[in-house]
Amino acid sequence: MKNKIIIFSGPTAVGKTSISIDVAKILDAEIVNFDSLLFYQELNIGTAKPNIEEMRNIPHHLVGSHSIYNPINAAGFFKEAIPIINKIHAREKVVILVGGSGFYLQTILNGMYESTTTSNEVLKKSDLLYTAESIPPFREILKINDIESFKLYHENDHYRIRRAVEHFWMTGKKFSTSRAEMAISQKKSPATKYNWDIEHNYLDIPKEQHFEIIQARTDEMIHNGLIEETRNLLTQGATGLEKPMQSIGYKETISYLRGEFSDIDAYKERLSINTRRLAKSQRTWFKKLEKVCYNSLTDKNEIIQSYIRNDKYHGS
Repeated sequence: MKNKIIIFSGPTAVGKTSISIDVAKILDAEIVNFDSLLFYQELNIGTAKPNIEEMRNIPHHLVGSHSIYNPINAAGFFKEAIPIINKIHAREKVVILVGGSGFYLQTILNGMYESTTTSNEVLKKSDLLYTAESIPPFREILKINDIESFKLYHENDHYRIRRAVEHFWMTGKKFSTSRAEMAISQKKSPATKYNWDIEHNYLDIPKEQHFEIIQARTDEMIHNGLIEETRNLLTQGATGLEKPMQSIGYKETISYLRGEFSDIDAYKERLSINTRRLAKSQRTWFKKLEKVCYNSLTDKNEIIQSYIRNDKYHGS
């Protein structure tokens, strides 16, 4: 069981948090988050962050650890997560990595290419353009200046399209070129370097059932105070242009507060549809990773029992 890492990945709203906590209790493990929105202390309801009771007696790392006013990127995550994982292993405990942000998980599995940090000026330029016109102008920039990236990224993959454009603005180099350089110069992966024993569990739900769950979670978040949480953040100094505030859940709520929806039902519908689109892009990302797939609705008990019965975790 030395240097064991168990991964629970999958799209949003499939029950990763619940299952990972159950397994952590069985194994006396520690959880390291790789969901890009759970990092932020100010964002709670719209991120479905585990509450104090859920986290009781289970160490959680990189949950509520940063501020939306000083967001963490993949490089920052990599620099923080690797020492945390190694310290947990030094305590002879299992690490459970949990999240839906595939790019952040990739840094843990494959390492992080040392790239130029994007300036605040470029990030602000990107945020303003995205807020005003959404993704089309970014795609046009790639089409003209980096056709390889334009062809690679699906039109719904807003994060990577924006990142490619921001990289071009910052360096004057095509992101596709830097990506090729990354593949050539990538250092030995952390998994190999630290001799990790990795077990990747991918959780998902059939799409029709999943959308029903997404709609129910949207209703639950609004009932629990998502609108009030967002309004309070804007009242307390957030502009809404902070990158975490442009995430699904908060950007729609900001639009609702600004009167951009005809009524609350239109707002809820848009939030659910955008969440479904996010889930689709997450599924696409995780397709390329080696993993064991489970239906988190029907296979939860099987997953839990496998860790109760498995001798390698209990020394019997």
